[in-house]
Amino acid sequence: MKLMRIKEMEEYILTNGTVSLDELCQVFNVSKNTVRRDINKLTEKGVIKKVYGGVTAIEKTALIPFENRTIQNKDAKMKIAHYASRFIEDHDLIFIDSGTTTQSILETLDPNKNVTVLTNSLDIINAAAAMQNINLIIIGSNYKRKTQSFVGMDDPGTLDKYNINKAFMSATGATLT
Repeated sequence: MKLMRIKEMEEYILTNGTVSLDELCQVFNVSKNTVRRDINKLTEKGVIKKVYGGVTAIEKTALIPFENRTIQNKDAKMKIAHYASRFIEDHDLIFIDSGTTTQSILETLDPNKNVTVLTNSLDIINAAAAMQNINLIIIGSNYKRKTQSFVGMDDPGTLDKYNINKAFMSATGATLT
């Protein structure tokens, strides 16, 4: 759960720009020492920098708007989604992350499969809501327009309640370093 907390903390900081240590302690219900250790991991990663009394997000290259990324490499994304959906079995509990590739997974899913979908993606929520065979669980407490997703959790232990069979994750980019 440490890795999930650090990822959520990163999203929270990136969403809010600048955050105090006390706010991070309160939001994630952890001690200041835990926050400091997590912040050290994020500063090593290069996504935030320490400032007096807190942290601030490092603005890298601007994120291409979600709508523009949706149309880029559309055929390849559909092939990936189709391939991924073949791994979904009846009665699976799957996590589908927000992203322009993962948003097509439900479109390519066998309509006779009964699955539970855990997601933070507005597009997945809308697609799953129209499918009778899908049980939908939504996570995230704050809507982030840039990614059309819900980020942050009021209870850091939320995901501990679920035994996810398969997770379909997104990445805006990758690096070898």
